[in-house]
Amino acid sequence: MKRHVANAAADDHERGSSLEHVRCFLLDMDGTFYLGEALLPGALEFVDVFRRQGRDFLFLTNNSSRSQDDYAAKITRLGLPVGREKIFTSGEATARYMRGAFPQARVFLLGPPSLHAEFQAHGVTLDEARPTHVVLGFDTTLTYAKLWRMCDLVRAGLPFIATHADFNCPTPSGFMPDVGAMIALVRASTGREPDLVVGKPNRMFVEAAAAKLELPVDSLGMIGDRLYTDIALGKTSGITTVLVLSGETHIEDLATSPHKPDLVFDDLAAVAGYLRRD
Repeated sequence: MKRHVANAAADDHERGSSLEHVRCFLLDMDGTFYLGEALLPGALEFVDVFRRQGRDFLFLTNNSSRSQDDYAAKITRLGLPVGREKIFTSGEATARYMRGAFPQARVFLLGPPSLHAEFQAHGVTLDEARPTHVVLGFDTTLTYAKLWRMCDLVRAGLPFIATHADFNCPTPSGFMPDVGAMIALVRASTGREPDLVVGKPNRMFVEAAAAKLELPVDSLGMIGDRLYTDIALGKTSGITTVLVLSGETHIEDLATSPHKPDLVFDDLAAVAGYLRRD
């Protein structure tokens, strides 16, 4: 696989110098590790190489349409046995934030049943009738009635929080609208943006992951396929970033993006080869 180097300075150092300090990679899933029900090239090879080097990984995803258990079951089914402790979603991060920042909150949550269960497991009270806060997740069970109700609550001034802001979710046949598209709809209807977006690229997502891993932030690295979330997260957090071109981003997009990755590869197979040569 061809390797692209986005940062010309990387060529002036020994191969791997940009990654040798990384003790744990925050590894995106959709468009990076798998697409639909298929692993992307080099997914298992990358994990094997990294483990052999005595380093670790944590799956980090903005997709809040599934729970940790859902993701762990899927990745295990695809060929990599993992437990829920290896998964950190924007849904879990938002539930943890709500419980810590607003322990008495009653939340109107726009999300599928798995996200509702995630919030309840973290002790967050869900209340559609008399909410004090609105949380927008990736609701693949969305109905017009739920969307209308959320807009009414946002327009009324309730605190408005989103799990993440990805515009699209990659699928084997293209892309499906994600939370960022719903945020745009709510903004058009109500004139309001979310008061807080918890997931990538918010630094608090990395800080929460570092706390879960019991590692310093600067020992982490980020691998993903989106410039405006994965790579932006690394930049706001001050950690090394690796872009793979197996999902949403094309190499031509780098020219106009304000978020420049440290390294760019076609896929995880190319990253594995790069690590193996270190």
